[in-house]
Amino acid sequence: MPIKSSSSVKLSKFSLRLTEKKKEKPIKFLKENPLSRENPSQFNKRRKFLNPFATKFCWKGLMGRVLRETPNPPLSSSTEGATTSSTSVMKTLNGSHHFKIRGYSQSKGTGVGKYIASDMFMVGGYLWAVYFYPDGKSPEDNAAYVSLFIALASEGTDVRALFELSLLDQSGKQRHKVHSHFGRTLESGPYTLKYRGSMWGYKRFFRRTLLEQSDYLKNDCLSVHCSVGVVKSHTEGPKFYSIAVLPSRIGHHFGQLLKTGKGTDVSFEVDGEVFYAHKLVLAARSPVFRAQLFGPMKEQNTKQIKVEDIEAPVFKALLHFMYWDSLPDMQELTGLDSKWVTTLMSQHLLAAADRYGLERLRLLCESNLCEDVTINTVATTLALAEQHHCFQLKAVCLKFIAVPENLRAVMQTDGFVYLKESCPSVMTELLEYVARVIEHSAYVCKHGIEPIFDGSDANGRRVKQRL
Repeated sequence: MPIKSSSSVKLSKFSLRLTEKKKEKPIKFLKENPLSRENPSQFNKRRKFLNPFATKFCWKGLMGRVLRETPNPPLSSSTEGATTSSTSVMKTLNGSHHFKIRGYSQSKGTGVGKYIASDMFMVGGYLWAVYFYPDGKSPEDNAAYVSLFIALASEGTDVRALFELSLLDQSGKQRHKVHSHFGRTLESGPYTLKYRGSMWGYKRFFRRTLLEQSDYLKNDCLSVHCSVGVVKSHTEGPKFYSIAVLPSRIGHHFGQLLKTGKGTDVSFEVDGEVFYAHKLVLAARSPVFRAQLFGPMKEQNTKQIKVEDIEAPVFKALLHFMYWDSLPDMQELTGLDSKWVTTLMSQHLLAAADRYGLERLRLLCESNLCEDVTINTVATTLALAEQHHCFQLKAVCLKFIAVPENLRAVMQTDGFVYLKESCPSVMTELLEYVARVIEHSAYVCKHGIEPIFDGSDANGRRVKQRL
C-alpha cells in the first residue's frame, strides 16, 4: 500500500471541504498540469517519481486560485474620505564645460560632417561632449558655415535638458556669440534627447568667412563654453511612518576595542609606558601607520615598536582619538587639575597629528588653540602654527600679540624667547603686523575715535588673559 505524504493528505482534506461547502466538483489544481487530471490513488502511485518541487507547485497553484477568488478587503474607515496630497518637484542640475580648439586653420578641409570632439564631462548623471564641425555638418551648405553641437555621450532615454553654446570673444570686449535654450523654457520647454548620440546645436552656427575675421579667433584658437541643465522630476508625498534611527556608535564600538584590549596585535613603547593597539585600525586611520605596519618599507618588528620624540600622555590621547574619533578629557587623562593642561596637550597633539597624517585631529587642535589664546601660551602656539602650516591659528596669534598691551606682556615670557630662536622669520611678520596696528591706531586717533585694544582674537571675541 503506498504511503501518502502529509502534503497530499492535507490537500485532499482541503479539496473535500471546498466540495462540501460549494457543492460542486473538486477544484482542479492546474489546468496546464496533466497530473491534475489523475485521481488521488494514481497521484500517490506516481508520487515517488515526482520532484518535491512539483508537489509544492501544485499546492501553490491551488492556493493562488483560492486567493484570486477572494474579493479585495474594503478600505478601512480611517482612509475613506481622507484628503491626501503629493507634490511633483522639477529641478535642474546645471554644469558647464570649457572647450578650446587650437590649430583651427589646420582643421579646415577635413570634410563636411567631420568633427572635433571635446573630452566627455558629467552633468546630471549623464555624460556629454561638444562637437565642432570646421567644414559644417550639412553638405548643402558647401562648408560655408561651422557647426557646433552638444551630444548625449552616455546611455539614456528621453533625457530632458537645457543647453547653451557660446563662442567666446577673445578681445576682452565680452561680445560673446551665445545660442541659449535656457531663456526659452516657457516657450518650448526643455529639449528631449531620445538616445545616446542625440544632439542639440546649430548647423549654421557661424559663417566661416566672418568667423576668421572676428575676435572669436585669436592665435589660431577658438574658445567654446557649453552649459547643460538636466531637468529631473520626482514626486513627494506624505510619509506614513516615523522611524527614529539611532545615531552611529561606531566610535564607541572601536573605543571599546581599545579599552578592553581584545585582539590587539601590536604594542608601542612610549617614554617607558606600553600601549596596545590593533594594526588594522591604525592602518585605516593613519597613512603613516599604514606604511609603517604594512608598507614595503615596514619595520622588521611590527609587534613591538618604540616611539621616540613624543610623550606618553600625548600618544595615549592620539590612540584615543584614532579609536573614538573624539578628543579625551585632557585633565582626566593626565591626572592634572590645571587650566594649562588642555592648551599644552592641544599643542603636543597638533604636532603628533601632523606627524601621523591625522588631518581631522590637526584641525580640532588648531580650533581649540584659537579659542584659548593667552599671554603665556601665544608665543609657543605661534611657533607651532608656523612649523606645522596652521595659517588661521597663526593669524589669530599675530593679531593677539600685535595689540600693544599684549605685546609688552608677551615679550617677557619664555615662549617669546623660544619663538625668536626657532622661527626668526615670524618676527619680521610680527613687526609688520604691529606696524599696521600702530598705523591704524594713528588714523583712528586722528579722526577722534578712541581706539580700543581689548585683546580680541581674529573673530572679534574677547580673550581673557590667563596667568
